[in-house]
Amino acid sequence: MPKLTEEDVKNRIITPAIENAGWSKNQMWMEKFFTDGKVIIKGKTAKRGTRKKADYLLHHHNNFPIAIVEAKDGDHTIEDGIQQAIDYAKILDIPFAYSSNGEGFIEHDMLTGKETNLSMDDFPTQEELWSRYTKFKCIDETAQEIIKQPYYFADNSKTPRYYQRIAINRTVEVVANNQRRIMVVMATGERVIIVMGAINALKSRISGTLIKYNSCIA
Repeated sequence: MPKLTEEDVKNRIITPAIENAGWSKNQMWMEKFFTDGKVIIKGKTAKRGTRKKADYLLHHHNNFPIAIVEAKDGDHTIEDGIQQAIDYAKILDIPFAYSSNGEGFIEHDMLTGKETNLSMDDFPTQEELWSRYTKFKCIDETAQEIIKQPYYFADNSKTPRYYQRIAINRTVEVVANNQRRIMVVMATGERVIIVMGAINALKSRISGTLIKYNSCIA
């Protein structure tokens, strides 16, 4: 029997295993590009380099990717994709990284550094991962409800890029834990306003009052 290609492994084995663990298609983003590629300049011309792409991004709730899965074909071992998954998880601030060649999963817990081998039938549910995350971060149920609030976007507004999503989520998390003074350091540009606007809208909706004393210094 010929070795399965990466696409075969995804379609026949990995996707069904994730869905059998209770993940819906709305929570599963496949072949997700998250960078535009490095700008390469040669003489008077410029072009983009290779874009970074995750095979699977699994979201617990809106704008909160909690797991990344890298797939390999049948010529690779289960472990062959785990370093790439870890590297992408670091960039995207994702707490759980996985690799699979269709024979099983290897999990790297980015919170503890622990690695675990799992069968194809043992992929964790969304609530298992969320429980592990919130327990490690000491996030209580009240704070969890705040963190899970969806972003607000005006008509025709831009959506945050991955690093802006990270800034928003980290800030909202400390707001939910009643930290009153927060400093967010980012490069200048219009998308700083996206981040500050999302944070203000979330905090205002949660507290029921308009936020008056946040500053944006460019």
